[in-house]
Amino acid sequence: MTPVTVRTAVNGDPVTLRVDPRATLLDTLRERLDLKGTKKGCDRGQCGACTVHIDGRRVLSCLTLAATASGHQVTTIEGLADGDRLHPMQQAFVDHDGLQCGFCTPGQIMSAVAMVDNEGPARSDDEIRERMSGNICRCSAYPRIVDAIRDAQQVMR
Repeated sequence: MTPVTVRTAVNGDPVTLRVDPRATLLDTLRERLDLKGTKKGCDRGQCGACTVHIDGRRVLSCLTLAATASGHQVTTIEGLADGDRLHPMQQAFVDHDGLQCGFCTPGQIMSAVAMVDNEGPARSDDEIRERMSGNICRCSAYPRIVDAIRDAQQVMR
């Protein structure tokens, strides 16, 4: 298959790559750009571990072809912090111990940031749970994840 050229920005840095047109954004981020924070969970779009932002919207990178990111801004978990200063959502996950094994944490954080930025703060814990239902935590850290999101969305307003 003939490679295609992808011109994008990843975490604010311009990137030009030649990729197989069948390559997923997830594999491209991890294997070609060495951004390992985005996790390969189910590789079927069911767990949310691979969530990244394209133009600020949450997407499942395992179901997104890298070629479709051309001309768009891609943000991964590595791009949220400002130097050594964590994004408020990242800090809230640390403060509330919103993780156990940590495998799902990058996807949880990326989904939560886009949720608050695009949909506005949730009005209740039930609403947080509903909006985050596409992100699975197999360790069941859900109560602490909800606490972290509830607090972070107050800071993000």
